[in-house]
Order: sequence, then C-alpha cells, then structure tokens
Amino acid sequence: MEKQSGISGVKILPKRKIIDDRGAIFHMLRVDDPDFDKFGEIYFSKIHPGVVKAWHHHSRMTLNYLVVTGSIQLALWDGRKDSPTYGKTQTIYMDEQYSQLAVVPPGVWNGFKGLGPTSSIVANCATHPHDPEEITRRPWDDQEIGYNWALKNG
Repeated sequence: MEKQSGISGVKILPKRKIIDDRGAIFHMLRVDDPDFDKFGEIYFSKIHPGVVKAWHHHSRMTLNYLVVTGSIQLALWDGRKDSPTYGKTQTIYMDEQYSQLAVVPPGVWNGFKGLGPTSSIVANCATHPHDPEEITRRPWDDQEIGYNWALKNG
C-alpha cells in the first residue's frame, strides 16, 4: 500500500522485510511492481552520523531510495516551476527497522542527513545510469531552498 506524500510525484512505499534467526531479506524493487519504471543502475551511498549530503536533482532520472543499514533524514524540495507543490519541502525519516522505498521523480531536489550513532547505507535503484550532464547540485545550506536540517518534531 502506497503512503501519499506532500510533494507531487513523490511516493513512500512500505516494503517487505523477512527476518529470521539467520538475518534478514530487504525487498526493494521487482520488475512486476506497479511502481517500477525501468532499471538504469544501482549504487549504495554511505553517510556518516550528523553529515549532510545535499542538494542535488536529476533532469531525467527517478531515484528509488531504501535504507539498508542505519537511519537517515531524507529532505526534499520541489523546484519544478510547473508543479502544484512548487516550493514545498518534505522530510522523510527512513531506517532499516521500518523498510520503505522513497521514489523521487526528476526535478525534485533531495539530500539526506545521517542519523544515529553509526554510518548509514542507502541503496538507490535509479532509472538511468549516472550522467554528469543531467545532475545539478547546490550547497547543503542553499538559501533559496532554506531547509533547516535540525530534526523535525512530529
């Protein structure tokens, strides 16, 4: 079941996790999932506690984030001028205990902050291979976005 989000086109999808005495299996994406678009590449991003990796957006690539280890604060800002949620921010807390997939469409600025006492690993199954020509970056404290990286309440 899909949980609706605050930014147009962003989806938060609960994912199945199978745990037994040997460890766990984290489900991420399958070709027959209704929200699967296409496969471009998969990579893993490691982030240390308290560190902010932000901001960037892609012009063509959809991002599919899943936290494999640790926990993060995923921040989104809608910079698409033709979007009904233009200028809106959204904060999503993701961790390995509650398995969920965050689908971030092209044009939505995003970044994350490592939470907790250890480093976190975020998997991204992107719809396109990395292309430096279609990514745009801004500093973590960009004034136009104006995001406060302090933990949010509620």
